[in-house]
Amino acid sequence: MTGFLFELSFWLAAPVWLLMIFAPGWGPTARIAGSPWTVVPVLLVYLALVVPVFPELWTAVRSPDLDTFRDLTALADGAGAIWAQVIAWDLLIGQWMYREARRLGISALLMGPLLVLTILLSPFGLLVFLGLRAASVRPYRM
Repeated sequence: MTGFLFELSFWLAAPVWLLMIFAPGWGPTARIAGSPWTVVPVLLVYLALVVPVFPELWTAVRSPDLDTFRDLTALADGAGAIWAQVIAWDLLIGQWMYREARRLGISALLMGPLLVLTILLSPFGLLVFLGLRAASVRPYRM
């Protein structure tokens, strides 16, 4: 069951990513990407995975250290829960990037590959986007 939930967390987020990458100008895409509710199914998977390991999770967050975190991720449900959490937050970051890019008029042809990078390695994707965003924002002049 854990393996199924691990994979399900990605497949629940994938349709939103596909819309933002391949149909960025389609009307419903902006509405869907503008909703924080898109992450709720992934968070439900997170809850299903975290409940069995909640004592270990609580120990890891109450007094964080590397060994305690390693113990949590050594458990299949613990690793699955962390993965579902990452998928949910990555999706929220990607949705914000999509909306900001549209607001700033950044090309969808540029954003598509950047969103793919964000799916795979979100810290890199976010850093590149923040640089692109800074270069795209025109300073206010009086």
